[in-house]
Amino acid sequence: MSFYGFPKYVSVAEKKAKAEKKLRQLRKKNPDIAPITIQGHALAKTWWGNAWNKNLEKYADYSNRIGRGRSYVRHSAVLDLQITPGKVTALVQGSAAKPYSVSVVIKAMPKKNWDKIKKACAGEMESMQQLIAGKFPKELAAIFTEKGSGLFPGPDEINFECSCPDWAYMCKHVAATLYGIGARLDDDPHLFFLLRKVNMKDLVSETIRESKKALLSKAKKKTSRVIEDNDALSDIFGIDLGDEEKPTSPEKKPALKIKKVKKAAVSKPLKAKTAKPATPTKIAKTAKKSKTAAKRESKKPTAAGVVEQIIKKHQKSIRFGEITAASGFDDQKVRNIIYRLKKQGKISIIVPGVYQSVDS
Repeated sequence: MSFYGFPKYVSVAEKKAKAEKKLRQLRKKNPDIAPITIQGHALAKTWWGNAWNKNLEKYADYSNRIGRGRSYVRHSAVLDLQITPGKVTALVQGSAAKPYSVSVVIKAMPKKNWDKIKKACAGEMESMQQLIAGKFPKELAAIFTEKGSGLFPGPDEINFECSCPDWAYMCKHVAATLYGIGARLDDDPHLFFLLRKVNMKDLVSETIRESKKALLSKAKKKTSRVIEDNDALSDIFGIDLGDEEKPTSPEKKPALKIKKVKKAAVSKPLKAKTAKPATPTKIAKTAKKSKTAAKRESKKPTAAGVVEQIIKKHQKSIRFGEITAASGFDDQKVRNIIYRLKKQGKISIIVPGVYQSVDS
């Protein structure tokens, strides 16, 4: 403390140095710690991060308070931020030696709102392709950001706590965490759907089915173009839709023709044929075929191999969304594979949600 009871001035450089020192200490205990690092002046760069921040700032309850966390998040004070279904936990470095623990709980999206969004997105095939690739289509902006029924939560759907002694409704550490969520969504937009407890694949599947129905309704029969479009959609999103169900009608069974069978004369029992022993040449051919089949089976790439090759192809770096889109695997499967590849030293994490091959 300085004179007259005012807090001692701490420069930006000192704040950053303090945060970096504490981060090094935490990494020794937890190598998977995920800090928020802001590059440049903007707190968010993609539509997802900016939309999250703007949604918070447009509510009167938050607009006068959330700005308290801007300098904290810029100075790398958010040492760790983890997003799980409906909850965010963070460690934020404040004036004390020990970082403060922050918890942000967000209510699951109401089913009626989610159904409304799925219905509104039906048929927006091109928009869904952009969305799954980690980009945001402008066509869906109004649907997703609609106040009260969109994807983004309002103040009545957010609850937070902080271990700091600040009595304020929203302390600096909570505000920094909320901005940190926006920065994390820049790296991996799929986390937003996890946070709201909705399945992004439900949205994609519904859209694909509606698009497929539209294609089929325009064609009297399933032409080669319709089949190719359907296969392409399934490959892009990793969802097997199968063929449309056709109404089943009771089949007429052919009438059984009853023939009069004459009594057969009693015949002598036939002698059982004994199997000829396999020749050495035949045994060798069978063994060769088995080896060839096993060799072909072993050449099939594993799921981990597929993800590793996708990351290797991008010499600089690749985002999480691009990996899931290219592999067709679900989010959790890709996360598990990335975790194993990182432990094996085959890939490295540039920033959370962005990866690079060690061989690159």
